[in-house]
Amino acid sequence: MESGFASGTSQRIILHLDMDSFYASVEIQKRPGLRGKPVIIGADPKNGKGRGVVATCSYEARAFGIRSAMPISQAFILCPHAVFLPPDFPRYVKVSADVMAILKAQGFPHQQVSIDEAFLDLSRLGVFPAATDLAVRIKDTILTHTGLTCSIGLAPTKVVAKIASDINKPNGLTLVEPENLFSFLAPLPVRKIPGIGKKTEADLFEMGIRTIKDLAAYDIQVLIARFGRSAIALQDIAAGIDREEVKERDGMKSVSRETTFTEDTDDVKLIAATMDALTEEVCRNLTDESLHCRTVTVKVRYQGFITRTKARTLPHYTGDPATVRMCAHTLLRDIFCGQKIRLLGIRLSSFDMCDARQMILDV
Repeated sequence: MESGFASGTSQRIILHLDMDSFYASVEIQKRPGLRGKPVIIGADPKNGKGRGVVATCSYEARAFGIRSAMPISQAFILCPHAVFLPPDFPRYVKVSADVMAILKAQGFPHQQVSIDEAFLDLSRLGVFPAATDLAVRIKDTILTHTGLTCSIGLAPTKVVAKIASDINKPNGLTLVEPENLFSFLAPLPVRKIPGIGKKTEADLFEMGIRTIKDLAAYDIQVLIARFGRSAIALQDIAAGIDREEVKERDGMKSVSRETTFTEDTDDVKLIAATMDALTEEVCRNLTDESLHCRTVTVKVRYQGFITRTKARTLPHYTGDPATVRMCAHTLLRDIFCGQKIRLLGIRLSSFDMCDARQMILDV
């Protein structure tokens, strides 16, 4: 292995699975007549005057420059002939549960990280060919049971597996063995590292850093002076170093959703509409799990990897979307300083089971 990249990773085999254009794919599977058409899931565009954002879109829509978290009005301008559909969160949650059940049935440590993404730790298989065979079987099983495709990355670390799963979308399978770690990561643009957006990419470009190889070899003290202590973790990732384990969830401790804007934004209306969409999604997840929550946490990531979070514990357990939304906006106002932000998120925690009478009262 060439200098600058991690060694001692050959014992780990991590699988990252990412469903392909999940919401849109579920809608197309339900309505086969939409296949091959640009499909956009999100708010009502109202002929270009609607508020809200794109939740996701089909690959045909992406060809027009449409991306998740884009203002729905902009999506309409780019592709007015697209099929615009409201999100059907209960259906997405059900299909997600079916996919995750298939993964859990494999008997390996499992970590679901979002409604359409998960990790498996396949290290005990010992060799990557055996892991590749299992990945193919998982893809086939998911396709047979749900009619949906997924993309899988296999690598010695979680971060590299996640990068790999995105390389050959849709319906891809990308293998990164330890001896190929350098040749895989080195030529990739720094933007491929999860968490690096346009602003950080531009800052790195100014420093002459364009590829992951450039970042791995750069003077760490200069990086720290520019980006703070987070530069250490960033360079570790570039060097293929990632010791984070696949952690199985011991009961549902929290429900969270977050989205990364296509461009850093300080548009108050867009930020508020995005928070509404995220809140609706996590509240639907609560309902599906028959849960109430007491703690609401809002997360904002500004340019330069500066992240702020703020939480509030409510006086009583609730599953009422209006209550959660009001709390979320209050927290957002407290931590939003007017600077452009890249990422917005919400997390609900401190759960209690609710019975049918409680659910009726909350309606």
